[in-house]
Amino acid sequence: MFLTLKKYLSLYAALFRTSFIADLEYRVNFITRIATDIFWYLAQIMTFEVLFRHTPKIGDWNLEQMRVFLGVVFVVDGLYMIILSENLDQFSEKVRKGDLDLLLAKPINSQFMISLQKASTAMIGNLIIASSWFIYSIIQLSNFEWLRLFWLLLLIPCGLVALYAMRFFMASTAVIFARSENLQFIWYQIYRLGMRPDSIYVPWFKWMLLTALPVGVIASVPARALLEPPDFALFAWVVVLSGILIYLTNKFWKFALKFYSSASS
Repeated sequence: MFLTLKKYLSLYAALFRTSFIADLEYRVNFITRIATDIFWYLAQIMTFEVLFRHTPKIGDWNLEQMRVFLGVVFVVDGLYMIILSENLDQFSEKVRKGDLDLLLAKPINSQFMISLQKASTAMIGNLIIASSWFIYSIIQLSNFEWLRLFWLLLLIPCGLVALYAMRFFMASTAVIFARSENLQFIWYQIYRLGMRPDSIYVPWFKWMLLTALPVGVIASVPARALLEPPDFALFAWVVVLSGILIYLTNKFWKFALKFYSSASS
């Protein structure tokens, strides 16, 4: 088990280095990607800043707490963009062009390769900006317990797993269906639900976002760990859910490959 983990970590480190070298060939791309995300960050921030001019609270949180939530959203999104986004966004293209044939032929787990083959190292600058906003939002809180930040070491990886699993389920349908663009559109609408605090939804829908469509795990749960008394039952569920989601993605990937016919056939 340890040797297998070490092998995959070494492989990912090599893939990350290769991606970084490739991205350095297009240095302007670093700037354009940072600029694009800055506009997205500003749009999210201004939306809530305007709303809080008309109400003291949205859901359970005031403006300072909502800024922390947005900071968590930005950090998780930045990590997702670096590690996973380019691979899953290009999933359909890899299937159509036959790149999946090459990945399946390699002596390595095909789900690992198709999910982590390319890192978007140009997005590191965006993560730095996102982290800066997050730190700023934390400083604005009065009487913040800094030890709560340790919860993020557990809950942000779980949020990334939930984000990966939902995106992977949708993306891998490209193996089954020739055209799955409509399903990708559905994914983006579901993802937008996770970009809002779960407390704004009615109880039954909030439950859905923490179970069947677990986008609520992406940012709402880590933010709650920082802003509210610890809910150990919720945190335990999030950890268990992460394991379940990884297991289900692997099962679904093996199921989807049964429908795959080589691009060369």
